Amino acid sequence: MSEAFFPTFSEEIEPDIAFHCEDVPEPDIDLTLLPDWINAVIAHHQATLGELQYIFCSDAYLHQLNLEYLQHDTLTDIITFPYAEPPLVSGDLYISLERVADNALDHQLPFATELHRVIIHGVLHLCGYGDKTPADAARMRVLEEEALALRTS
Repeated sequence: MSEAFFPTFSEEIEPDIAFHCEDVPEPDIDLTLLPDWINAVIAHHQATLGELQYIFCSDAYLHQLNLEYLQHDTLTDIITFPYAEPPLVSGDLYISLERVADNALDHQLPFATELHRVIIHGVLHLCGYGDKTPADAARMRVLEEEALALRTS
């Protein structure tokens, strides 16, 4: 992407974290506790909060985005669309609540724990961390666990 696409620090960006539901009901967790935690994780990685839009959706909705924008014919728990380069953390994060629920069952974790992991996984991508190689994926898992340990909710 061209550099012109990304906002710079000189542009006015009001830090904000918002949660929306596309085609699913709101998850049964207290969303009001999450912004402070998310911002703490961002600060821990020497980054700055821009605008984050979390959009909770179904498998079908996220699958369609995966096909349309990434040409991936697979189910996934999250797709992150960055709107800045690190250290500015800004973007849209689409999360399939169905995938999160299935992953929680598979890993024998509470739904809220798995949802928090996925929420912060997207933030870590926006902080500049990848997960395409086995080494990067292992590092991402360590960073997720560190972030989960910072939760107060």
